[in-house]
Amino acid sequence: MMREIVLDTETTGLNPADGHRIIEIGAIEVINRLPTGRTFHKYINPEREIEASAIRVHGITNEQLEGKPLFADIAEEMRAFFGDSPLVAHNASFDINFLNHEFSWLGHDELSNEIIDTLKIAREKFPGSQVSLDALCRRFE
Repeated sequence: MMREIVLDTETTGLNPADGHRIIEIGAIEVINRLPTGRTFHKYINPEREIEASAIRVHGITNEQLEGKPLFADIAEEMRAFFGDSPLVAHNASFDINFLNHEFSWLGHDELSNEIIDTLKIAREKFPGSQVSLDALCRRFE
């Protein structure tokens, strides 16, 4: 049995080193490449303003995050959902960098899961082609 967690995050901006934070995380459990129906999804109060450019990308506003839990409130539940399974993400370095910064700010260890980056795979399989998620969806219908 091969268990993987496919995930994506949304953030307040582009760089956690500038204090940007995760505002949404969504993950699904996949076993033998088939979704099981188990999911993890949370909106997170970043305790800072979301950049206008980020809102244009994901559509999540500051008002929508009022009263949502802090990352510290969901961190252990998320780690338990991930377990030691490989984590799959498109442009994984972006998502994992943010997650590891969030864990670091809490004084927790970084993720030690194997990371599978579908952007890297797509670039290798389709050199010179568009490999955004939208482009890949069009390619594979």
